[in-house]
This record gives sequence, C-alpha cells and structure tokens, in this order.
Amino acid sequence: MKRALLAVSNEIRKRLLIMWDYRFNVFTQVVTVSFIFVGASFFIEGGQLDPGPLASMLLGYLVWFYARIIIMNTSSDLMTEAQAGTLEQMYMSSTSTSLLLLGRLIALLISTTMIVLIPATFLALLLGIRIPLRWEGLPVLLITLAGLFGFTLALSGIALVFKQVDALADLVQNALLFLTGTLLPVSRFPVWLADIARILPITQGIIVLRQIMLENTSLTASWSNGSLIWLVVHSAIYVCTGLIIFKWCERMAKQQGSLGHY
Repeated sequence: MKRALLAVSNEIRKRLLIMWDYRFNVFTQVVTVSFIFVGASFFIEGGQLDPGPLASMLLGYLVWFYARIIIMNTSSDLMTEAQAGTLEQMYMSSTSTSLLLLGRLIALLISTTMIVLIPATFLALLLGIRIPLRWEGLPVLLITLAGLFGFTLALSGIALVFKQVDALADLVQNALLFLTGTLLPVSRFPVWLADIARILPITQGIIVLRQIMLENTSLTASWSNGSLIWLVVHSAIYVCTGLIIFKWCERMAKQQGSLGHY
C-alpha cells in the first residue's frame, strides 16, 4: 500500500513539474480553447452572447476540455517515453504497470482540473455566465471521467502497437467536440445522430451534468429517471473495454518485441 501511494504521489509531482516547466504552452492552450468557445458561441447564437444559453454550452465545453487534454496527453506520454528509451524501464519496475498508469491518470486529472479552472473562470466573468455550484455535480463528473479514462486506455494500447497516433487522437477529440452535445444539446440532433452520440464517452455525462447543475435535478431523481444509471453502466463498459484493449495491445507489442521502439 505504501509503495502504491508513493508511486501515485511521484506521478502527481512529475506531472505538476512538467506543467510548470511548460507553462507558456499551457497558457497558449487556455487562450486557444477560450477563443474557440467565444467564436463558436457567437455563430451558434446568431451573433448574440446571451448568458442563459451559454451556461449550458460552457458546461459541456468544459467537459470536452477535460477530454481534449486527457486524450492528447495520455498516448503521447507513452510515446515520448518510448522515444526517450524509458518505456521499457517502466515495465521492469517492481510496481505494476497498471498501478503506474493509474497514478498517471490521477496526476493528469489533478493537473487538468487546475488548467480547466482558468478558462472556466475567465469565460464566466467575461460573458457573465452563472453556473450554480452544486456538490451533486462532482460524483457525476468523476463517473464521466472514469469512462473517459477507459477510452484513453484503449488509445494508449493502440499507441503501443502503432506508435504514432497523434492524428487519431486529434480526430477523436475534434469528433467529441461536435458529436457529444458539447455545443448543442443532443436533443436537437437528428435521431440517427443522437443515437451515435449517446455511445460516445462523455455524452451522457454532459446530459446528466446539465440536469443537475442547471435544472436543479437531484441525484435521486437522475437515478430514478434512468439517466444516472445509464451513465454508470456506460462508464463501466468503457473502463472494462479500455482495459481489455490495452492489455491485448500490450501483449501484442511484447510479442513483436516493439514495446520500447518508436
């Protein structure tokens, strides 16, 4: 247990040091996503920036921002280690690889939260957006992120086999922006597109978060109407599937002798 906690704390410290060392890049990223939100809001709302509708859009956009950072960083971290020749050392460690990956995911969650708070605060003040802070939103966000982590495990596994997957990661995070109800509620999608959207990792989380944060729906009510149940099942499926795909790709890379190659 002590070794596990040490591994996790080391990964958190490493992630925060990297974020601080490359703070200019973090700042540029925050400015970019803030600009995209303002621009998208301007066109979707027909040139109007009404704080009412923008609250729903900002909530979905922040969940997507989590997804963007996590997806773009998880697989690239593994490939950076492979390129530096340190990936195989991770597999030689006495601490299990799964535990090290869990530590990295927790560290990434903490650093991403710190980054997300910056544009959230800036955009809320700039556009006069008010999102009620309700504690019920926290467990919903965590369940949503659990499913997202499962999804990124699958991408990480693919990266172990195919190495360069930056284009795939970029495609996925852009698809999530437009197909998960981030900018427009899924209820406004065509039926066939809404069915596809509900399969994606963060769609149901955005739906439930909007119900709880903006419509004052309780967790009990969300559970009763089935939306929270579906979110839990949805995230569990992604975690299990992502872990299976990662382990399968990991074994394939070991059999090919290309685990630490780039």
